Amino acid sequence: MTSSPLASGSRLASRLGFSDRVFVGPAARRLAAEVEAGLDLVESGLAEDLHVADSLADTTSRYLYEAGGKRVRPVLALLTAQLGEGNIPAVIDIAKALEITHLGSLYHDDVMDGADRRRGVPAAHAVWGNNVAILTGDILFSRASQLMSRHGDRAIRLQSDTFERLVLGQLHETVGPQEGEDPIEFYLQVLADKTGSLIAAATQGGAIFSHAPEEYVEPLRRYGEKVGVAFQLLDDVIDLSADADDTGKVPGTDLRAGVPTMPSLLLARETDAASVSLSAQIDDGVARIAEGEDPAILDEPLRRLRDHAVTAKTMDLAREWTDDALAALAPLSKGPVRDALERFARTLADRSS
Repeated sequence: MTSSPLASGSRLASRLGFSDRVFVGPAARRLAAEVEAGLDLVESGLAEDLHVADSLADTTSRYLYEAGGKRVRPVLALLTAQLGEGNIPAVIDIAKALEITHLGSLYHDDVMDGADRRRGVPAAHAVWGNNVAILTGDILFSRASQLMSRHGDRAIRLQSDTFERLVLGQLHETVGPQEGEDPIEFYLQVLADKTGSLIAAATQGGAIFSHAPEEYVEPLRRYGEKVGVAFQLLDDVIDLSADADDTGKVPGTDLRAGVPTMPSLLLARETDAASVSLSAQIDDGVARIAEGEDPAILDEPLRRLRDHAVTAKTMDLAREWTDDALAALAPLSKGPVRDALERFARTLADRSS
């Protein structure tokens, strides 16, 4: 079995789409070459580690992997590993385990959110049904744990703590804020748990298992979590995109499924008549879709939400989280790794501009 084909040129460029803006200058290009070499090892390893003897499980486990993906988490783990001993076997295993954990979470998320598409292909539950999709996610979580278990208690704790936060984030998203909880602060915590925790595991994991200076670990954890929140806030904006080719899924998938996003939460706080009316239309459309009506009934309200000031406010909020991520890097020594992390965060913040 082979990994999914990549576009010609730099592997990082094909994955991230903006590596030319992250790795600038001779030293950074040498750094990029090391990360690319590590990513080759991760890709070939994933192709092997995702193989399952059972033919059905083998097909379902490889489904979203072969559909593509940017491999952001492995790239960040490999990048921070260059602060230590680089692409050593432990780092490759941790990078693979975190990507497999991410893949497993996608199978579960799509079932719970009722998403129709993922990475440009039908969601796994749309192909095999909810039960198979959920069990496939469980297989992937098991494989990730097996990889982590090779590297002692600290790796197991990193995996288990991260997995707990992923589950708590999904649980809290499912039940929603309780009485007296601020919906926006609640949502930001959900993002920190569901998205930030796994990216933080990558940025600190690369440092830990490459034996980088211990004083770098906590700043890298904070950086990763804050970048993860910024990443998801921008996904809330991208989710409203009119072009499904850009997102790999139907525009407004989350809102159509009744999952709040930051633009919709900010809209609910607006008091002008037009905003109140739009918020009510979206809520009504979500309720009607849940009762079986055509999801297209929200096309026009979502277009208006995309053009509303609250969507621009969401982008501003994402940039605030990006600034906090950059501040977290202050304890790191200046050099190509820190420069690349800073450029990664800044470029990420501009990806929906």
